[in-house]
Amino acid sequence: MDDSACYQLHLAPYQHRFRTPLRTARGGWYTRQGLLVKLTARSGASGWGEIAPLPAFGSETLAQAQHFCAQLGRTVSAAQIVAIPDTLPACQFGFESAEADLHGAIASPDPPQSSIAKLLPAGAAALTAWEPAWQQGHRSFKWKVGVLPWVDEWALLRELTAALPPAARLRLDANASLELTAAEQWLQKTAELTAVEFLEQPLPPTELAALLTLSQRYPTPLALDESVATLTQLADCYQRGWRGIVVIKPAIAGSPRRLRQFCRQHSLDAVFSSVFETKVGRRAAIALAAELANPQRALGFGVETCDVPPGSC
Repeated sequence: MDDSACYQLHLAPYQHRFRTPLRTARGGWYTRQGLLVKLTARSGASGWGEIAPLPAFGSETLAQAQHFCAQLGRTVSAAQIVAIPDTLPACQFGFESAEADLHGAIASPDPPQSSIAKLLPAGAAALTAWEPAWQQGHRSFKWKVGVLPWVDEWALLRELTAALPPAARLRLDANASLELTAAEQWLQKTAELTAVEFLEQPLPPTELAALLTLSQRYPTPLALDESVATLTQLADCYQRGWRGIVVIKPAIAGSPRRLRQFCRQHSLDAVFSSVFETKVGRRAAIALAAELANPQRALGFGVETCDVPPGSC
């Protein structure tokens, strides 16, 4: 990388409505907002990146990202991109991705549906949503738990796993919403269900010690998500002993360059996943996944939910 390189900077804000609000234990999510970043070199070559913050997972807010970009003005240097602080992980991803795209370093053909986990709607709607996704080629699915009362969700889960074909795999995502007793209850019960691939982030990130204990006590694998949202958090959990599954969301993890270094240095059971970015961010994220993800696990990018075609600008 030529640290002296300087690029013209163009920003395109976007706001997309979800076709159906995303229901999680945190409540409903209705729109996706972010910034598309275009860098143009003196040669005329250009590249696109995306800043798609998710502050609930520990990234900067959209307002903080906009403030940072406003301070740059109409140009940005390669040295400034490298120096973006860790407090702005979505900006790190967006600017580094745009620079990599400018240099032709992002090549990511869309993976087959069989290697992408499809996000099912929460609640009873999952019972009818999985079949068309299966017909489209999906073999892995993800279902949000902690949205309805335990008794209702457990009954639905039993019905869902009974309906799924034997080759299907199902991920359960609690979004850090459970208490310890409820997490143990889920782990005890899901041990009976061969379709369940793992239970994702049952406890809050502050409960890593309890998550480590649970991972050793029950046969259903656990995955960390909110606990490892940024590269700083991922490194901290690794240093504290986590060797289980980690869900990496590249668009908010931080610097792709440093994430690549960390994943190559350590043997991670990594699932790469979406933050409902547009096609611009998705392309860069999937390129990283092609290098760094566990190829035995489906990618978490089955989240087509926007009314407006992602990537338009």
